[in-house]
Amino acid sequence: MIKVDSIFHHDQEFELESGAQLPGFQLKYTTYGQLNKERNNVVWVCHALTGSSDFTSWWGGFFDSESLFSPRDYFIICANVLGGCYGSTGPLSINPLTKQPYFHDFPLVTNRDVVRAFELLQQKLRIEQIHTVIGGSLGGQQAIEWAIQQPKLFRHLIAVATNAVHSPWGIAFNESQRMAIAADQTWKENDERAGSEGMKAARAFAMISFRAYQGYGATQFEKNNSKLDDFRASSYQQYQGQKLANRFNAFTYWLLTKMMDNHNVGRGRESVEAALKQIQAETLVIGIESDVLFPTIEQKYLAQHIPNAKYKEIKSLFGHDGFLVEFDQFKNIVRNFLKETVLINR
Repeated sequence: MIKVDSIFHHDQEFELESGAQLPGFQLKYTTYGQLNKERNNVVWVCHALTGSSDFTSWWGGFFDSESLFSPRDYFIICANVLGGCYGSTGPLSINPLTKQPYFHDFPLVTNRDVVRAFELLQQKLRIEQIHTVIGGSLGGQQAIEWAIQQPKLFRHLIAVATNAVHSPWGIAFNESQRMAIAADQTWKENDERAGSEGMKAARAFAMISFRAYQGYGATQFEKNNSKLDDFRASSYQQYQGQKLANRFNAFTYWLLTKMMDNHNVGRGRESVEAALKQIQAETLVIGIESDVLFPTIEQKYLAQHIPNAKYKEIKSLFGHDGFLVEFDQFKNIVRNFLKETVLINR
């Protein structure tokens, strides 16, 4: 079992959905395991908003040697998205035309742009069939979009805590975060730390949408009834803001929240429903009962309109983040789904 970090370079002009262009780009990607002779044992992971290509650092329990998708049997790959800050071309990258970092000049990127970049990497690796594409949240949006664009490429699609169109509710959460970044006096500067303090506040706000009332009650409850200040929940928000600031940048955070906002599989197509009907992969859609950011009504809608899709639900106190926490439930749901598809296709 070999885990390898690599860089894919695309040296030609790349036109974005917005009409803007990049003079080229690179994608950082991580692979774990080995391709079989048929080159059809590929599991492609699409990461969430602030994830990296190293899926073992945030979804390791789902891809260890004892798991369903063991690297002993599968070739697992995850690429940091276009616009990311973990090795792929993004706002802090050097613009080859100006020899300076892009910063605020980096163009708007959509999930369709990300998927087209993934396809170029897929073609470079000579992968003609993907056993399973799996993603949660923003990554789930990309997995769905890719399964629409290339319906014959995937045998299985697993979409977790995601949607077909980002909701006004979700956009409002993201815009509130960007307002916090924009309120930072440093945000207009061309500096890699610009907007950092604002991003801390943005992340703290986001945690309220990522988690749930019950989860905060379970983990941040005060045992001392006489306390007047310095509450555990307050410290937790400060901690989460600083934790993200230590590993991320406001430019990429801004860009990827915009990417989430403009997700709409019906754009330029007959309708959202018609787009979802193009998916041919055996599909599992997973919701989380306490998710307020991507409520289960959105996953049920996906399952209703993707042909023969199955819907399952994770029970969790941790809201949207449940797909990163409830590994046992998650693994059991996926294991049962794959067993069912094998029996059906015999």
